[in-house]
Amino acid sequence: MTILNDTHLERLLDRLHEASEAQTEAIREHRDERDRAVDRAPEDQAALTKNFLADKLYALDRDKAEFCYQVCRTIDARRIVEIGTSYGVSTLYLAAAVRDNVRAGGGIGVVIGTEYEPEKARAARAHFEEAGLTRFIDLREGDLRETLRQIDGPVDVMLVDIWIPMARPALELVAPHLRPGAIVVCDNTEQHRAAYADYFAFINDPAQQFRTMTLPFGGGLEMSVRCT
Repeated sequence: MTILNDTHLERLLDRLHEASEAQTEAIREHRDERDRAVDRAPEDQAALTKNFLADKLYALDRDKAEFCYQVCRTIDARRIVEIGTSYGVSTLYLAAAVRDNVRAGGGIGVVIGTEYEPEKARAARAHFEEAGLTRFIDLREGDLRETLRQIDGPVDVMLVDIWIPMARPALELVAPHLRPGAIVVCDNTEQHRAAYADYFAFINDPAQQFRTMTLPFGGGLEMSVRCT
């Protein structure tokens, strides 16, 4: 049992992490082949990767997900936005944090998830139901540039784990709702530093009032705090 202290949820997460890890080699081979195709236009490479990952259970690493749980518990997060729900693995950690915060202090809380692929959204909802966490999750299916136009109330935590070109558009939509002291976590920012150039341009804009650092998880994990 890990920091979640929930045997039923742990069993589900073990199964999902195992399924995710089983696809790691295929994803690595695809990216290696993509990077060797120097005669392919960058936009074509991006489209191929997006299509390849459309049905993949590509979950946030367990140690990163546990870190996100701890962050959410530490600041008593009650409204969390997740960019890129996929099969709902990291969402389960976030929803467990909200559930535990509500248990400890009363009130309400929600994780607003985003997923473009209908089959992934369907699978994620089944996992939420199995975990008994559905009531803490608002999964919005479709283009996040539309589904995130309405966010009621301040956001405490934002997790960004999505196709990189969508990272900045998502942050731009959510940023006006981030409360002072809100935390934004973004995956693989060291491994794909160049690809995240637009995202970092936004984060490092003094007008946005973020303080940021890359944490030493595999691939890098960006932790940015809204300081106002």
